[in-house]
Amino acid sequence: MIGRQIHVGIKSTRWLWPLLGALLLSGCLTVGPDYIRPETPVPQNWHTKPAGEDVDGEQAALDAWWLGFSDTMLSSLLKRAKNNNWDLKKAEARIREARARRGVAISGFFPAANASGSASWSWTSDETGTGLTGDLYAQGFDASWEIDLFGGVRRSVEAAQANLEFSVEDRRDVLISLLSEVALNYVDVRIYQMRLDVADANLKTQEETNQLVVWRHQAGLADELAVLQARLNLESTRSKRPTLCSGLEEAMNRIAVLLGEHPGNLHKELNDRRPLPSVSGPVAVGVPADLLRRRPDIRKAERNLASQTAKIGVATADLYPKFKISGTLGLSASSLGGLFSTKNAIHSFGPSITIPLFEGGAIRQNIEVQSAIREQSLIAYQISVLTALEEVENALVALKEEQARKQSLAVAAAAAKEAARLAKVKYESGLTDFTDVLDAERSLLSTEDELVQSQGKTITNLIRLYKALGGGWLTATDESHR
Repeated sequence: MIGRQIHVGIKSTRWLWPLLGALLLSGCLTVGPDYIRPETPVPQNWHTKPAGEDVDGEQAALDAWWLGFSDTMLSSLLKRAKNNNWDLKKAEARIREARARRGVAISGFFPAANASGSASWSWTSDETGTGLTGDLYAQGFDASWEIDLFGGVRRSVEAAQANLEFSVEDRRDVLISLLSEVALNYVDVRIYQMRLDVADANLKTQEETNQLVVWRHQAGLADELAVLQARLNLESTRSKRPTLCSGLEEAMNRIAVLLGEHPGNLHKELNDRRPLPSVSGPVAVGVPADLLRRRPDIRKAERNLASQTAKIGVATADLYPKFKISGTLGLSASSLGGLFSTKNAIHSFGPSITIPLFEGGAIRQNIEVQSAIREQSLIAYQISVLTALEEVENALVALKEEQARKQSLAVAAAAAKEAARLAKVKYESGLTDFTDVLDAERSLLSTEDELVQSQGKTITNLIRLYKALGGGWLTATDESHR
């Protein structure tokens, strides 16, 4: 046997009241480290600030960032996602589980009581025994209470409370990801639709050009090479449509699944063309220190650290004696009627103590295990802070640079459109070669397509910035962690 414990029973009740008094006086003793929120230095300001944005914007704008897009369909989709998304429902179930586990931990403060009853009949052999028969009836009530002298139960409740708060923050983290993913896919739907519109408009222009070249060839004003080049340009543009249609279908199906619906259920609703969401007003970026209270993943990591700190105390409490008060009250008789006679009463009551003497080092090794896990939790917390800072900085840079790119592409698209018009006019007048028309139309399609993508990417970068800042969860109906 590797280890054993000593159990000391105290028979005389004269020991009970002094023992209880000592326990009550010592009731505030709680072993293990007390949790202290770690100091986390962060920069005072962001390294990157988007041009024209307000780093000290209102918090309310961040809490309901989607309202700034003034898109009623997007707001409707987000509301339905919050009500029906399965990942969010699963996170809410984890909160209920954690709340119940906290209740289990709290039950350790209270006595445990059980009622029992039994009846038995016995016969013995005439040859090998006495040949007598016997009946035995019993009923009883027993109770026991382990006094939390060294705080093992208190630390367990502390850990369970922190785990509950972890689950609440996990749900908030899932909610933020859900809101951003629905919005990103919604913007993708609009981007694909706009790209299809650009492709269709260019197809119409190129079909006209192709017909023009065919007529000129029939009139002997253009060679066969020009006809083939016009056809190549037209079909190359047409070949882009299936890829765009596939991307549009995937984005619509993804939104449906995020809303807890079957793929294809939202196609009719989303097929109506709408412009890209647009934002007016400043972005509530705030300062880096705000991330510590905004980002649920950071708050979640901090609660995990608190829980693990309490678990060190739970493990440490096993080093100390355990005190228990137990008692039994019952009746035992050889007949059923005797169970109602006080003469057949049995009872016992008294305290006991269990002292760990030798466990082969298991208790101290368990303390070391919990301490090492706590150290990992602290490192994970610090990593979560750095990751959050990185995500915000990257999102700020991406938004700023895409805004500049979008402005340049808008100018380029206007120039490309005019260049295509002039090239076609000159070709019809015989003042230029057909190659100029081809180049101009290809450049127009490419530039207009890039402009649409840049317009969409500016919005998606803004959504990613809102997500990186931890925006969105404060407006939702929140599960209480009390």
